[in-house]
Amino acid sequence: MPLSSNPRFMNLAGFLACVALLAYAYYTQFHLGLEPCPLCIFQRLGVMAAGGFFLLAAIHGPGVAGRRIYGVLIALSALAGGAVSAWHVYLQQLPSDQVPACGPGLNYMLDVFSFGETLRMVFTGSGECAVSDWSFLGLSMPAWVLIAFVVLGVFGVWNNWRKPQ
Repeated sequence: MPLSSNPRFMNLAGFLACVALLAYAYYTQFHLGLEPCPLCIFQRLGVMAAGGFFLLAAIHGPGVAGRRIYGVLIALSALAGGAVSAWHVYLQQLPSDQVPACGPGLNYMLDVFSFGETLRMVFTGSGECAVSDWSFLGLSMPAWVLIAFVVLGVFGVWNNWRKPQ
């Protein structure tokens, strides 16, 4: 049986893709000096959630019903992360006169405000989230992360809902 027809192996591949995304995010932060904004942090959490579900599915090796549940969980985490990425891309596309003012850092907000208030402030957006310090082929990092979430979500559903060979 080829490895590509083995759902457990393919879930492991999905997990490794998430690890690679996070490794590159930390590389850009600690080696290239690009500090993540609050929306970047939430995108990382989405990648971690998707990766966690891929890993659980790979380790567990469930039957048909369990694989479908894992597929839905992967899709939901990719959808949530993709929504954050899409919002981030939107903020980056705003004209400079419409960009919200820069706010306090995420750690400060979590220390001072309730979790709900912090989420509201983060998703309202702030000036540092509208800055694009990195691009590849004309797309910012949040745009690439959005593409990654779409690919991971579709891959997770396809792999876990298909009939294994």
